[in-house]
Amino acid sequence: MEREGVPEPHTGWTFVTNHARVLAAIADNNNARIRDIAAHCRLTERAVQKIIADLERDGYLSHTREGRGNIYRIDPSKVLRHPAEAGLTVASLLSLLVKAEAGHSGPAD
Repeated sequence: MEREGVPEPHTGWTFVTNHARVLAAIADNNNARIRDIAAHCRLTERAVQKIIADLERDGYLSHTREGRGNIYRIDPSKVLRHPAEAGLTVASLLSLLVKAEAGHSGPAD
């Protein structure tokens, strides 16, 4: 059963990491609230906060405060972390995810 504002947990493995999902959500809307990113990615707000902290710590993402919200900036030239993806940039990853998202209509009813 889903509690208000808390997505149902996913079990098992997935092809796209939560870090990639959050990064793609921010690329789609660089001033999205953590609450909105969490809902879009089906994660808790706390999980999104931790992922954003990870991405900022390693230089993939930065933010500036604007009013009560944040404006995020992604460094598209950063290279992905895994050795198997050597040379692939954040821009190339986001390009693939954006293409996939454009064809995705959301969960089936």
